[in-house]
Amino acid sequence: MIDDDKALQTVHGRVKWFDPAKGFGFIVTEESGADILLHANVLRNYGQSSVADGAGISVKVQMTQRGVQAVEVLKIEPPVGTAFHLSEDSELATPEEIAARPLEPGRVKWFDKGKGFGFANVFGRSEDVFIHVEVLRMSGFADLAAGEAVALRIIEGKRGRMAVQVVSWEAAAREPE
Repeated sequence: MIDDDKALQTVHGRVKWFDPAKGFGFIVTEESGADILLHANVLRNYGQSSVADGAGISVKVQMTQRGVQAVEVLKIEPPVGTAFHLSEDSELATPEEIAARPLEPGRVKWFDKGKGFGFANVFGRSEDVFIHVEVLRMSGFADLAAGEAVALRIIEGKRGRMAVQVVSWEAAAREPE
């Protein structure tokens, strides 16, 4: 528990790397040359089990005996320079076009990072929703766990429904309607 909120600072940086198997990773900022520790529990409190390398991240940090550590994630942004085709024959979609699509509540059926894809089920619908690893990365995730609650922005593709954005359940609950 943190007793002194004055010791907390809010910083924005980029994820240097994050390894869900190790349970931690590091954030770098332009203001500070020192790495900021990002523990898996802090990320889980935000509602994600992973975060993509290069993703923008705003966190509250605290100085400890072992260095600067993130204590709360405030916001995660996709890595810079990401764009996505809304269909096989479309132009690249802007983040605004993707954000205009409704969020649909779902649960990850399975995701295999090695294969580069997985599937989710949307509540109240029987068909699977395809999730490509690039969509995951552009959404600021590195991986998904089976059973994880998510919110999805979805399009109808030639082979069925596919996600164009994945949002953690907790982050979707914080978004204004």
